Amino acid sequence: MKHRPLERFWPYAELPEQPTDEELASIDPDLHEALFGPTEHPFSITLVFPSLNIPDFAAVLDLARGAAEFRETGSGDGHRYRVRFLPTDAERLRRVFEIVGRSEATEVLIDDRPVPYARQLWLPLVWFFIPR
Repeated sequence: MKHRPLERFWPYAELPEQPTDEELASIDPDLHEALFGPTEHPFSITLVFPSLNIPDFAAVLDLARGAAEFRETGSGDGHRYRVRFLPTDAERLRRVFEIVGRSEATEVLIDDRPVPYARQLWLPLVWFFIPR
């Protein structure tokens, strides 16, 4: 007598065949380019920062939600806010960075990549886009 296992006991998880939009957005830029080819997007600066225990933090989150892209990732100690700014939004970038930039845990990414001197060189160059 042959024994045939029931389908409900199949040992593999039912996963979708295609990645979700959220999964695609969180992919490393170099991997995304290798898988899907180069994408056209405008120059951007992204700030990635954890929750900070400072008085202005709620206000800075409200300000950051108005940026070109705002995402929350992770949980617990790995919880991060990821905010993308375009050069046309340099004033908002500066106002957010003045608060979250105090933390050494804040990362500054240029076109989604960490580059040398992002804080010391790239951000001050973007400040030139702020009208006086």
